[in-house]
Amino acid sequence: MVDSAQAARNDTHNAVLAGFLGWTFDAFDFFILTFVLAPIAAEFGKTIPALALTITASLATRWIGAIFFGLLADRYGRRIPLIVNILYYSLIEVLSGLAPNYRVFFFLRLLYGIGMGGEWGVGASLTMESIPAKWRGLISGVLQEGYALGFLLAAAAYRFVYPHWGWRPLFFVGGVPALLTLFVRAKVKEPEAWHRSRTDWLTYRRAIFGNWQRFAYLVVLMAMVNFISHGTQDMYPTFLQRQHGFSPQRTSDFTAFSMVGAICGGLAFGYFSDRKGRRHAMVRALLLGCLLIPIWVFAPNLPLILAGGFLMQFMVQGAWGVVPAHINELSPDALRGFFPGLAYQFGVLIASGSAYFQAQMALYMSYGRAMGLFALIVLVVGAIVVGFGPEDHRIEFGRGGEFERKAP
Repeated sequence: MVDSAQAARNDTHNAVLAGFLGWTFDAFDFFILTFVLAPIAAEFGKTIPALALTITASLATRWIGAIFFGLLADRYGRRIPLIVNILYYSLIEVLSGLAPNYRVFFFLRLLYGIGMGGEWGVGASLTMESIPAKWRGLISGVLQEGYALGFLLAAAAYRFVYPHWGWRPLFFVGGVPALLTLFVRAKVKEPEAWHRSRTDWLTYRRAIFGNWQRFAYLVVLMAMVNFISHGTQDMYPTFLQRQHGFSPQRTSDFTAFSMVGAICGGLAFGYFSDRKGRRHAMVRALLLGCLLIPIWVFAPNLPLILAGGFLMQFMVQGAWGVVPAHINELSPDALRGFFPGLAYQFGVLIASGSAYFQAQMALYMSYGRAMGLFALIVLVVGAIVVGFGPEDHRIEFGRGGEFERKAP
């Protein structure tokens, strides 16, 4: 019995590690681009808004990956789709570093978005279904802050690689995640909740249409939290470079420190949500973020700039740390590989223009004003959407019927 219990714990730890690292490496590959918009624009003879549009391109195609890999995950399990997904986005990232011109680079970022869109839903369902309900909030924070850790690693790569070898080798480093597939294949087991919820295609299709109201709410929810995340992160390195005149090294250091705040916030609010509920934790984080906007973008000196970045990402990713648990609990059992991931990526699609909008706004006002105004609007609206939405705190996975969550 002891050996069996230890084996179960090992399976849980491996599933959490696989989901966490998959999302970390995915975020690393995405955020590398945010540090080198200016040099890539210069080499390709384009403006910064034109390069910011390649960020939009990756965000805009993520829904395709969510559909494809989500359907595979619900039908055939979480492991194999996760392996295929990681190999795919690693390959596209390496090819991005070889792009000869803007057109090819833009096309590759469209393809990369498909891989990024597939990873989150599969990894999140694998992780959430593999852990006890009482720890979902905390582990949700751990999982989601793989995104912040990916940003942190991208900042480190930018600091140490870019000054010596330029922007292209940064994308070659993005091929490293392919090695993670060896671990997933050898160590990760399918969660029992997936085995209990597996169904035929006819019943599966009926479950999708029978829960459309809940799905519509999840799309709106994920649109708002994506506006908040991308609106406070994607243009932040450019803001530091253009408005404050930071060097690549200082930009990397300050951005990395803000991601330490993100990781701390995700863990703190994820744990808090286990005690007080998902909505309460998210709303509190978003409203506190509103109060931090002045210090975040209008700080007059280096210590306050550093503190503003740390505290803003503490709150933004504090809200985000609750998301994996919250939307997996709101999703039907039979659709958990497909439902959360697709809702997430449709939300991403709606919010995909955040970086481009801010870059355009910055043509008529300072980066600080553009980012502050954008953040204030999306934080307030996001808090309203979360506060008036549903919650299924600590619901048991794999025990409900096919239409157990029809109401929004």
